[in-house]
Amino acid sequence: MSFQPVLPISGYAGWRFLERTLDNQQSAFSKSLPVARATDYFRANIANVRTVDDLVNDRRLLSVALGAFGLDDDINNKFFIRKILEEGTIKDSALANRLADNRYAELSRAFGFGDRPLPRTTLSSFATETITRYERQQFEKAVGTQDNNMRLALNLQSGLADIAGRNGSDGAQWFAMMGNLPLRKVFENALGLPASIGTIDVDRQRDMFRARSKAVFGTDRIADFTEKSTQDKLVRMFLVRSEALQTGGLTGANAALTLLQSAPSRFSRAPSPTMFNRGFAFR
Repeated sequence: MSFQPVLPISGYAGWRFLERTLDNQQSAFSKSLPVARATDYFRANIANVRTVDDLVNDRRLLSVALGAFGLDDDINNKFFIRKILEEGTIKDSALANRLADNRYAELSRAFGFGDRPLPRTTLSSFATETITRYERQQFEKAVGTQDNNMRLALNLQSGLADIAGRNGSDGAQWFAMMGNLPLRKVFENALGLPASIGTIDVDRQRDMFRARSKAVFGTDRIADFTEKSTQDKLVRMFLVRSEALQTGGLTGANAALTLLQSAPSRFSRAPSPTMFNRGFAFR
């Protein structure tokens, strides 16, 4: 039986509870039978993978590979995934680099079939590296079945760290965030931006994100959101605004006012212990 995450309350109070119990809940989830079976098989067999076909034709390996990047829904799209992996990420014309959702580029880069003489599956650390991602992503997915906003908040730390680590300039980091659908959703809601801004020119989109970020959080640098204090503010604003939109009780400035008036101690009283679309739009 799979371990089901415990989320006794929604909103920011629920987030604080999840933060406090996260290590224990993640550990219990990773040890549950379905997850343990999948990761044990991956660890035992991934080093034998030398080609894209070796991976794509083994459904159990492919399931963990895709699941590690939140791409579980593509398990039956073998032709598409094969092309993503074969073309790599070095050439600008590679399919993974032309997709709006940059998780495909992360997948292709991680396995290295199209970028290296030998794939990264041959590295001794590869199995552990991928399994760690898989366990985290699957826990987030399980959280998302109960509260998708919690799933998005959980993804924030690792998603921002990936972007900050792989993209040099601040401008490139903003574009990377915009291309990551889960991260984009968090920023849009926290900043009070409508999803419809995705229909305008990408440079204008970036300018809008940066301007709103500066006004709301006092910074227009993505790297600053990898710092805990700023990231906590982003999560808090995202959850408050999202809950307000869902209940219809608060909008716009009223949500921000409620956030500012809520003392941290109010949110520390949660019960004690006893979470995407592919994005085929091209850049």
